[in-house]
Amino acid sequence: MGGDELAYLSLAAQARLIEKRELSPVDLVEHYLRRIERYDSHLNSYITVCADAALARAREAEAEIAAGDYRGPLHGIPYGVKDQFNTKGILTTLGSPILADNVPDHDATVIERMDGAGAILLGKQNMHEFGKGSTNRFHFGQPRNPWNLAYHASSSSSGSGSGPAAGLCSGALGEDTGGSIRGPAWASGIVGLRPTYGRVSRFGAVMYAYTQDTIGPLARNVEDCAILLQAIAGHDPKDPLSSTREVPDYRSALTEGLEGLRVAVVSEMTWMENTHEEVADAVKDAIEVFTSLGATVTEVSLPLVKYAVPLQMLTSDADAAGVFVHKWLRTRWSDFDKGTRSRVAAAAMVPAAVYTRAMRARALVRGQILDAFGDVDALISPTSPTPLKRIEEAREVVETPADMVKNVLSTRRLCTFPYSIANVPVIALPIGFSSSGLPLSLQIAARPFNEEMVFRVAHAYERATPWHDKHPDLDQTMARAGISANLAAAGE
Repeated sequence: MGGDELAYLSLAAQARLIEKRELSPVDLVEHYLRRIERYDSHLNSYITVCADAALARAREAEAEIAAGDYRGPLHGIPYGVKDQFNTKGILTTLGSPILADNVPDHDATVIERMDGAGAILLGKQNMHEFGKGSTNRFHFGQPRNPWNLAYHASSSSSGSGSGPAAGLCSGALGEDTGGSIRGPAWASGIVGLRPTYGRVSRFGAVMYAYTQDTIGPLARNVEDCAILLQAIAGHDPKDPLSSTREVPDYRSALTEGLEGLRVAVVSEMTWMENTHEEVADAVKDAIEVFTSLGATVTEVSLPLVKYAVPLQMLTSDADAAGVFVHKWLRTRWSDFDKGTRSRVAAAAMVPAAVYTRAMRARALVRGQILDAFGDVDALISPTSPTPLKRIEEAREVVETPADMVKNVLSTRRLCTFPYSIANVPVIALPIGFSSSGLPLSLQIAARPFNEEMVFRVAHAYERATPWHDKHPDLDQTMARAGISANLAAAGE
């Protein structure tokens, strides 16, 4: 099996080969480590690579499987995690120089569960500082898009999107507040799921937007995301906000089609004034696919979603500021990236009365979204209204109060923030490419704790289209950036 073929093989396919002992976990880990050494000095998808520990664990997994102790589809599978999750004895920086020497004494619950499933941690992946987005200067290297190094890898779980997309791991775990799983999935042309709030334990994951943060999977296809969610979902006594609901068999939903399902396009999140023609055309093509598969596609108006961006930033940023001001903002001001610092400092000045009113208004937005599910099974909208931008064009520079107002009123975030406020499950998956050869993406949302529905709809679309089989050729990506294959191998 060729290098790219093995690297881009789905997690599920790798698992079948490992179970039959036709693929060694050691060989798979070594293959990814070689690719990381060859390419990641330019992509910057990892902050810390756990090469020795991963190889040792791969040897253990191989011995366990040979002895008949096969644990399931993640046994022997190499994965990465956003460097926001505590890992015992392994550097956990949250993308900030403030925590450049932070080595936790415990694992996050999701790490424990992945370990229990037999998965192999390859490393900690790059991210926006403290998971807040808006980072301008990355302390551990600018995350770059595997399709074109001049373009960004999107919001805070950036390395957890580019890693699987570039064939540097089989899948990843990220964190999503306002779109930090879905954005990187869009940018890198893979699948990313924000589960229902409470579906996955957040213990040990260093969450700051306490009312909204979620942990979820990123992978090269829908089935792989279902496998990852299966491993990490479920109640955890260490997280009092984790749900006690039973975890269903997510992969069972993948066998069903769309016949008889009702799908609605959210007009305010799709046909916006700044929706790019290429995005609109890709959504229209996706609608035709859904219709051809037997779904009834209509349109729904949710006028309150237009308030989601300011309400989100007033509340989730204020949640974070409540931690940062006490811990570091006063004493480590100059150590923060300017983009992070400006958002948190502004949020620290939100009066309690305004925060309370914003939280009440969020409930109204959520209520309107939940009401829509009384008439339809799923809602759809683009993940971004515009194609990807170059890194320098995507930076958010806040120099004046007017800059902050512009960010708060940005319609760029209007595609992802409403589903975050509603705390519903929502998946992002590729639906084509822009004229620049960069991925376009669609979101599919369902009612709370109905992850099976988003998997069902997304999987049916994926099977009917070619996009999940498209992967970046990293040698070509490097060549476009003026980096020869020899230089890439040398990490220069």
